[in-house]
Amino acid sequence: MPTRRTILVEAANGYIGSAVCRAYNRAGWKVFGLIRRPDVAPLISAAEVMPIVSTLPNLEFLEDLHRQTKTVDVVAVCSAPSDFATYFPPTLEMLQDIAKVSNKNGVRPLVLWTSGSKDYGHTQDDGDAGLAPHTEESPLNPVYFIAPRTNYSLKVLDHPHLFDAAVLRPTNVYGYSSSILGCLFDFANGAAASCDKTLRLDVSPRTIMHMLHVDDCGEAYLALGLSGDRGAVAGQSFNISAGRYETAHSVLQALAAEYQIAGGPEFVESVDGSPGSSATLRALFGYSQWCSSEKIRALTGWTDQKIPFTEEIHIYRLAYESAVECGDKDVARNRIRKAAMDSLLGDSTLLTLKVKDEQSELC
Repeated sequence: MPTRRTILVEAANGYIGSAVCRAYNRAGWKVFGLIRRPDVAPLISAAEVMPIVSTLPNLEFLEDLHRQTKTVDVVAVCSAPSDFATYFPPTLEMLQDIAKVSNKNGVRPLVLWTSGSKDYGHTQDDGDAGLAPHTEESPLNPVYFIAPRTNYSLKVLDHPHLFDAAVLRPTNVYGYSSSILGCLFDFANGAAASCDKTLRLDVSPRTIMHMLHVDDCGEAYLALGLSGDRGAVAGQSFNISAGRYETAHSVLQALAAEYQIAGGPEFVESVDGSPGSSATLRALFGYSQWCSSEKIRALTGWTDQKIPFTEEIHIYRLAYESAVECGDKDVARNRIRKAAMDSLLGDSTLLTLKVKDEQSELC
């Protein structure tokens, strides 16, 4: 019998981490999930993932991991910590320890480190002259509160003596509990219940909203783990995005139709005080980015399979509402995250709805 390949997914209960676990499980890998809280372990086990509970910088869990497997073929790092300066050193120590044990047993691990497409900054809007997508060759131009993620992510590429590594940059992802994009449904639901029967936002209708279903994202991680050309993966970055983008107009129009909002979408200059002026919503609808994923497609043959957001919005809405009704912790976590983003971005001064220059403080 061939040796069963093994992956350790850090933040296995997170939105992307869960999708990575599902993808590797379907492919027949043995999946270990690193989680912080013991109460999450039953949920991880229910997904047929072997839970390992630990909070970095505590690395005692490695003894347990090595008892269960002497080799780890892939480590997927999927967390989004608030303090990379504190988080990165013990994570690197973890990777080095896993690599040393695996190397002694004939396996050189591949580390798939999650960053994000916002590392590049924004692009022009749909229809603008000279519009071009961000590629892996595009300069990195993160705003100040994303810069630590961008910079520390690149540091994982500096250790080729022990393991191979690649930095992955997914776009915004949706599906199931919908991550931060769940606030789109909350916004439309609130508008439908109000006296103002329009979906009103102060953004450009031509803003590019490039989104990807989270299952397709997980499959992209799998495609890199399965790649037979490790030399073409190691030391590289890969964008992960859908084959085509949508726009603020198409998304808002689909939401209006789904929630039967007779007035449809309305794009205005300023509506401070309305539900649509939430800083997070304006960031999601007003931050234009087209991100090419041709590199990973050409190398691995990966492609997105799920139906685009606007074309299957009804089932994505039902999935989100089911998550809300079931008390999904991801929903609660992302509503807290939205409130924090609203506070960080502010109502007017930090957030420019139509990005004017490269120094704008908009994520």
